[in-house]
Formats: sequence, structure tokens, C-alpha cells
Amino acid sequence: MMDKIKMDFASKLLDIKAIKLQPKDPFTWASGWKSPFYCDNRKTLSFPEVRSYVKLELVHAILAHFPEATAVAGVATGAIAQGALVADELNLPFCYVRSKPKDHGMGNLIEGQLPEGAKVVVVEDLISTGGSSLKAVEALRQAGFEVVGMVASYTYGFPVAEEAFAAAQVKLVTLTDYEHVVSKALETGYIAAEDVETLHRWRKDPAHYSL
Repeated sequence: MMDKIKMDFASKLLDIKAIKLQPKDPFTWASGWKSPFYCDNRKTLSFPEVRSYVKLELVHAILAHFPEATAVAGVATGAIAQGALVADELNLPFCYVRSKPKDHGMGNLIEGQLPEGAKVVVVEDLISTGGSSLKAVEALRQAGFEVVGMVASYTYGFPVAEEAFAAAQVKLVTLTDYEHVVSKALETGYIAAEDVETLHRWRKDPAHYSL
């Protein structure tokens, strides 16, 4: 059963071309993976209505699933802006977590200052393998903070990511996901029915995907 909010946000992402589907002409990700699917959630920051929608829906997700949160952390770089917007709306302290320590000054991994023992909800823009997102969680835990969960705009729902989040004991809540985007794209004629099988095949084993 399709979720209305997830379908609604999928529609907005497609409308602003934050998500592109090219089953017959795949993109190449930084990892080297060939992908018929590309998602750039940072584009939502450029459209005030969509930016506010993401901010408020992430806030609603936090209040519904992680009401105990006393601070917000954004994952660099993609979720710094949206994390700060969410923290501002919730009136909570904010920091962001780098992928690697700064190469000058204090060499910080965590930028900003949170209260000692803070219960942190992590904000991410999208989840692919989950590796960088969970590195941020580990950095926060090592700094003595309790990570209560993570919210993100989008997840591909790769099995490797689901396994990694389960192993790290991190609850993940997203505004939309692969299934809802593909469903909305098919509904609106953005892709054809025969493209869906190609997309499903890629998602099952993205590392070894080929046309």
C-alpha cells in the first residue's frame, strides 16, 4: 500500500527534477556503480515551497518517532542546510558531522557544540549504502551522545543499507523511497512499464548492474 505523504514528496522531487530516471542511459555514481536512477535532494533547497515542505515533514517525523530528541545533527555536506532548518523549527541545538576530520585548526569531526549527554536525532538527505550516514552516528556516539534515530528525505532501500542500519541499531524514518518514486514516475508517464523491471533489477544488485 502506497503512503500518501511519500507519494506526495516523490511527486515534488520529480517535478523539480531532483530525481532523474534513465533506465536506458545509466548514470555513473562516485562509487563507480552504474545507475539508472539519480537523486539530488539539495535541489529542494532552491525551491522555497519544497524546502519548507521538507523541513516541516522532517519535523513531523521527528516529533512522531523521536520526541525524546534534545539536539539535531546534520550529515555533511548534503544535510547541513536542511538539518539547520529543522533544528531552528524545533528550537533545538544543532551541529553537523564531517565525513573526515578537518585538515586544519582543531581537526574536528563534529562542528558545533551540543549539551553533554544530548539525545541526538540525525538528519540526512539521502541513504544509498548507509555508510557515510552511519559513520556520522558512530562519531556522535564516540563523542558521548545518544543517537535516538535518523530522518532522511529519501532512501534507495538497498538491502546492504537495511542490514547496516539494523546492525548499528539505528531506526531510520524517510519522507519517501524508491518504491514510491518509481510508482509515481510510472503513474505520471515519466517512465514506461517496461522500464520498471530494469529499475528493480538494478536495485537488487546495484554493484553489478549492467544494461
